[in-house]
Amino acid sequence: MKHLILALGLVALAPSAFAYHCPQEMAAIDAKLATYPRLSDADMSTVKQLRADGEAAHKAGKHDESLKLLGEAKNLLGI
Repeated sequence: MKHLILALGLVALAPSAFAYHCPQEMAAIDAKLATYPRLSDADMSTVKQLRADGEAAHKAGKHDESLKLLGEAKNLLGI
């Protein structure tokens, strides 16, 4: 019985574990932006918009979309 309760608890907590990955991605983007990377104005604007959209998706519970947007921003930044 203890194993069943433990297994159910882990299954219930698994989705929330992935939700915490988005803030790490946003922090990596913020850290890179703090170094003033050499990007065109258009690319910098795109990175900032992707970062903002990724955060909004995260807050809306759309973590797959958030990670996709944040990944695009990271690619533009070269990280």
